[in-house]
Amino acid sequence: MKILLAVDGSEYTRKMIDYVVNQPALFDPAHDYTAFTAQMPLPNHAASVVGSNTTHDYYEDESRKVLDPVVSKLQSAGLRATGAWKAGHVGETIAEYAEQGGYDLILMGSHGHGALGRLVMGSVASRVLSHCKVPVLLVR
Repeated sequence: MKILLAVDGSEYTRKMIDYVVNQPALFDPAHDYTAFTAQMPLPNHAASVVGSNTTHDYYEDESRKVLDPVVSKLQSAGLRATGAWKAGHVGETIAEYAEQGGYDLILMGSHGHGALGRLVMGSVASRVLSHCKVPVLLVR
């Protein structure tokens, strides 16, 4: 089974990863795990000022801060895990990545970074659920 773990570095991400690691009957080494983070795109004006290489490097650096600890923890638990990222609106980008990648399941925390972000952007979990045909398991 191909499992996409939507991660953002929040406390809910940590809880979701702990859940995966501590449920070996459900999440065993036979599955393939991809930790995925979506980076909110920089405003067009800002991206054009700094250039595409700098913008890409920024997204890469921010993604590594989230992905590397997650992938390391999963691999330490004996799971085959890789990391991936893409810039775009978070909920839609997660859904698109999961569908295009042929994933069988998306796992994500029920909440992400901060109440203000959820108020402004809406719930990422709700956006994934409304834009995706792949089953989603929310961990609280």
